[in-house]
Amino acid sequence: MILIVDMSFKKGSLSFCEFVLPIVSVIKNERSLVKHRSELSIEDLNSCDRVILSGTGLKDDEFLKQVEDFHWTRNLDKPLLGICAGMEVIGLVFGSSLFDCLEVGMRDLRLVRKNALFSSDLRAYELHSHGVQVSAEFDVLAESESCVQAIKHKEKSIYGVLFHPEVRNPEVIERFASLPKKQLE
Repeated sequence: MILIVDMSFKKGSLSFCEFVLPIVSVIKNERSLVKHRSELSIEDLNSCDRVILSGTGLKDDEFLKQVEDFHWTRNLDKPLLGICAGMEVIGLVFGSSLFDCLEVGMRDLRLVRKNALFSSDLRAYELHSHGVQVSAEFDVLAESESCVQAIKHKEKSIYGVLFHPEVRNPEVIERFASLPKKQLE
């Protein structure tokens, strides 16, 4: 089962329809459980095989006030994919920092390192106001002219993408959802 964490400022917000439901739609062949970040429990984390942290609206930075609520990601032994806000949280938990980097619309992304989720340059949809200054714990997988767009933890099956694959590159989510855990390492 895949746990999808709604990162929006409150449960039931419009962001749920924009950022969470498209992920559910992409992984329709896999069992999933959706939980708002405020309702996430240890039982939810224990019952899943993988975790996806969703994106949020452009001005929704509420999750940044509760980064400590995501320190469980440091000890997670399951594949984790952070999308946009999810990548920002993962970065912060692992010692990265954020900087202003507004990108809205389609962008060309340059592959820096081949990986399990994609193996070539991408044209992707962007909707974010922060970039991640990546800590030494991560490899950079892709970048735009302005900032890092995809990362992977050097030792864990933890990925982050700043772009929105649920909008334009669903195969990224499909691969995360379906590849054997060993291939995501």
